[in-house]
Amino acid sequence: MSFVFINNTTKCAVAYMMLNAIYPNLLKDLVKNRADQQKPRKEGLTYIIDRFQGLDRENFEILAPFIDTVKIHTALPLLASDTLLKRKIKFYHDVGVRVSTGSTITEFAILEHSLERFAKEAAAIGFDTIEIGENSIDISIECKRKIMDLITSLGIDVQWKVGRKDPRHQLNAEEISYKISDALKLGSNKVVLEANEGVSVGIYDEKSLIKWNLMGAITSKFPPSTFIFEAPLESQQSALIAEFGQRVNLAEIHPESVASVESQRRGFLTKAAFGVSYLRKNPEGGPAAKFIYYIIKTKHPIEQSDLISLSHLPRRTVQGAIDELKLQGLIIGRNSLDDARKRVYVPVHSDWLYTI
Repeated sequence: MSFVFINNTTKCAVAYMMLNAIYPNLLKDLVKNRADQQKPRKEGLTYIIDRFQGLDRENFEILAPFIDTVKIHTALPLLASDTLLKRKIKFYHDVGVRVSTGSTITEFAILEHSLERFAKEAAAIGFDTIEIGENSIDISIECKRKIMDLITSLGIDVQWKVGRKDPRHQLNAEEISYKISDALKLGSNKVVLEANEGVSVGIYDEKSLIKWNLMGAITSKFPPSTFIFEAPLESQQSALIAEFGQRVNLAEIHPESVASVESQRRGFLTKAAFGVSYLRKNPEGGPAAKFIYYIIKTKHPIEQSDLISLSHLPRRTVQGAIDELKLQGLIIGRNSLDDARKRVYVPVHSDWLYTI
C-alpha cells in the first residue's frame, strides 16, 4: 500500500494511528489525548491547503479526522469548472472536512465590484467559508460589516485574515493589533495571521524564524487562542506547538505535514521538532546573563518578577539578560493560553518540546 502525503519523518506516526484505529487500546495510556477530539473543534485547528495536487481517497481518510478545513489556494477556483469544483468539495465534505476560499480571490472580487456575485456562486458550489484579507486593499470597519452581512446571509462563514504578503510592505505590531480588533468587533472568534511562504512576512523573519518580540507584542493584547497562525514550514509548526501547546491553531499546512503536526500535538517528536532546539553548553555574555540563565534552568517556568527577587538584580539588568539569552536562542518567553497577561521563561532544550 502506498501512502500519499506521507514522508519519512511521519511514517511511524501514521502507522501508529492506523494500528490504533484497529486496536483502540494499543499504547493508549502513553498517548496524549486531544483537547478537542470532536469536530467542529474550537481549539487545535489544522487548516491545510489544496493546490490542486493529486489526492488518494483511502489515505486522505486516515488524515481527515485531524483536518478541520481545507483552503483552495489563491485564485485556483477560477481555473476549474464549477462541476469539477463541486466534485472536489464533495470529496472533502464526505470525509468531514470544511472548505474555504483563499483571500486572494475574495480581494479580486472586491476590486472588481463583484463580491455579491462571487459569494452567491461560492455558496452554490458548496464552499463553507470565504476568507477575506487586506493584502492589496484597505477596508473600513463599516464596509467590513456590510461584507460580513452579505456573505453570512448566504449561509457562508467569514474568516478574517490580517497581514500582507509583500515583505516590503509589512504591518507593525500596532497596525496588526488594530486590524485584529476590527475582526473581533465584527464577532470573529478566530483571526488568521498572514505568512505567505513563511519568509519575511508577518511573525516570521528573513530566516523563516519566529519574531518572538512581535509575537509577544500581539499575544500580550490578545490570547493566543484568538489566532490561526499560518505556518507553511514544518520548523514553524513545531515551534508554535512547542510554544503554545497542542491547542494552537495552525493554517497553510501542506497535506504531507498533517501527520507530523498531529503527532506533535499528541506528544511525539518528529525531525522538524528537533529543528527548533538551539543547544549550547553555556550562555555567552556577562555574569548577569549567565546567572539569570542558571536560575531559569533550575526554576522554570519562572516569571520576571521572580527572577528579580531571586537574583537581587535591578529590573533593567534582568530584562537585559533575558533579551540577551533570547537572542542566543537559549530561552523563550511563553504566553499562557488561559491568561495572555502572564509570561514565563523556560530554557530551550529537547525535553521542553514534550511540554505540549
